[in-house]
Amino acid sequence: MAFAEIYRLHHQRVYALCLRLAGQASLAEEITQDCFIRLWEKLDQFRGDSKFSTWLHSLSVNQALTSLKKHRSFWARFLPLSDSSAETCSDGTEIPDTSLLDKKIMQLPERARIVFVLFAVEGYSHEEIAALMHTTAGTSKAQYHRAKALLKEMLS
Repeated sequence: MAFAEIYRLHHQRVYALCLRLAGQASLAEEITQDCFIRLWEKLDQFRGDSKFSTWLHSLSVNQALTSLKKHRSFWARFLPLSDSSAETCSDGTEIPDTSLLDKKIMQLPERARIVFVLFAVEGYSHEEIAALMHTTAGTSKAQYHRAKALLKEMLS
């Protein structure tokens, strides 16, 4: 089946993106599945104007942000950053083998983490991030600087 091959080829990259955005392994797995369900629904809309992987990446970012909004917890804003272990995500689950920086990124507050990943890792502009997150470029820049300051503090 062709879709199984698409899944096999792209699953790891989509999961890595979702893990960075979600900061939680279990939520990243769920969001990854949401991305592939959305892909199944929209596959007929792929026109070939860009590479399939580029189109899938854009679809995955949009779906991940939508899924995160659905799972956002009011109480998560009040939880302190955990210094207890660099081996756990913000939800306490073990982080798969990744770099120290990736581990620290997953411990960032949600909005700062999303902006940092989209800007510093994925290469989006603050204007593009603002459009995706329904906010302003200034807010995106502020969240990015907040994330950098928190990461600097965590890594020192």
